[in-house]
Amino acid sequence: MAHSSLIKAWSFLRYNSFNGHAILAIGEIKGFSFRTRKSANFSTSLSRNVKFCASVEEALDGIRDGDKLLLGGFGICGIPDNLIKGLLNKGTKDLTIVSNTAGTADFGIGLLLKERRIKHMVVSYVGENAEFESQYLAGEIEVELTPQGTLAERIRAGGAGITAFFTPTGYGSLVHLGGEPVKFSPDGTIEIGSKAKESRVIKNVECILEEAITGDYALVKAWKADKAGNLIFRRSANNFNPPMCKAGQITVAEVEEIVEVGEIEPENVHVPHIYVQRIFKPAICDKRIEKLRFSDQKDKMKDDPSYKVREKIIRRAACEFQDGMYLNLGIGIPVLASNFVRPGIKVYLQSENGILGLGPFPERGKEDPDLINAGKETVTYIPGGSFFSSDESFAMIRGGHLSMTMLGAMQVSQYGDIANWMVPGKKIKGMGGAMDLVSNPKTRVVVTMEHVAKNGKPKILKECSYPLTGIRCVDTIITNMAVFKVNHKRGLTLVEIADDVTMDELKKNTACNFEISPDLKPMQSV
Repeated sequence: MAHSSLIKAWSFLRYNSFNGHAILAIGEIKGFSFRTRKSANFSTSLSRNVKFCASVEEALDGIRDGDKLLLGGFGICGIPDNLIKGLLNKGTKDLTIVSNTAGTADFGIGLLLKERRIKHMVVSYVGENAEFESQYLAGEIEVELTPQGTLAERIRAGGAGITAFFTPTGYGSLVHLGGEPVKFSPDGTIEIGSKAKESRVIKNVECILEEAITGDYALVKAWKADKAGNLIFRRSANNFNPPMCKAGQITVAEVEEIVEVGEIEPENVHVPHIYVQRIFKPAICDKRIEKLRFSDQKDKMKDDPSYKVREKIIRRAACEFQDGMYLNLGIGIPVLASNFVRPGIKVYLQSENGILGLGPFPERGKEDPDLINAGKETVTYIPGGSFFSSDESFAMIRGGHLSMTMLGAMQVSQYGDIANWMVPGKKIKGMGGAMDLVSNPKTRVVVTMEHVAKNGKPKILKECSYPLTGIRCVDTIITNMAVFKVNHKRGLTLVEIADDVTMDELKKNTACNFEISPDLKPMQSV
């Protein structure tokens, strides 16, 4: 009987885990004495109502020096600006910040950088923030550069309780092999380099192991919250905000509006209130635009002396578009090619910050700070378009659901390796979403670039000398001089040559051998 009672008693033991704290619930059963024990912060973490905060100080209560903060946003779109300013006033320092980018030098996370409040950053892109780049290269801050899709998935996994996962993104790059600069010494050498990551072949796909990300606090920006604490986000301000909500131990949402329960239909909720602990509505929302672009500016670009060279590439690149394609176009030359889509052809442009159905630049006066592309430029959307979070966006990308991705490059090898995110010792902009965009062989990869770099050196080489973005992934190279098809085993085949370029000139400016198609044609143009 004693043995039977013990078994019954044991069946009442429940071991759970919440935010890393074990919970043991024990009762009294047939003469056995039991007690209930909970972790110190359990009651405040699980059974609670969302707290609506009257001030930014109340919203940020408990954040301490050295905490790890997850900050939503893409560039300066959808960032919790008032919460960031509150951190400045609070004086919090030695922070670890996880964010896709670092904003600008005078807005958003850039303000924390300027005041030297950040010790370590986990980002995908240094971008155009000169203050961030300066501190990084001077060894004043630690930076963990992470492919954008991997960053989104690491955060999503953290919120879903998945400790790690395998991904093809970054295989063969410094992300995989290690040696990526985390912290520089004052003399420019690497003081701390990234460690190599475990790799494995799964279903004939070469993958690397990435660990999930969680944080002490998540600070996000939403459009509306209802009084239950459900959140919705507006247009491309969705971006990294939803996955951040789920990966923070305490999530603080800065919102533009608070509405009654029922005003947000249940099926329209982006983030359920189970993920949200605090909500703060500031008196003023300062929504800025990083790069204003207007529909009438494309004609003014023709005044740029370099545009004639680029236009040749752009017009040839547009010949790759086929009716019904789903495309991701990188910043610069690729995205400009969308202005030359042939009549009768409809393509669907995807932007990795969470848009499917990108439209042209807006008319003046119709720009929207909540509607930008991956280059942080103002855009529009076409009928039938949709908006979603960054983790959803990269599920489309890594999953091979895009027909084609078109992006620029610093170098391409004869077998289709691409380098486009770092010039050692000179420039480190970060890989952004490029490593994810070239990771699935189902998606055709087209590189558009000038044939020769500004220093006069060829950009098509036997082997890339810069750190790789992807290995044997490029299918087509389009330059101002020629078009090459790439075979990942045999190398390059010249299929088109520009009218004003001789074969001798092309060979002189191409630093590897190539075959010539028996059906060689003049370069096409729309």
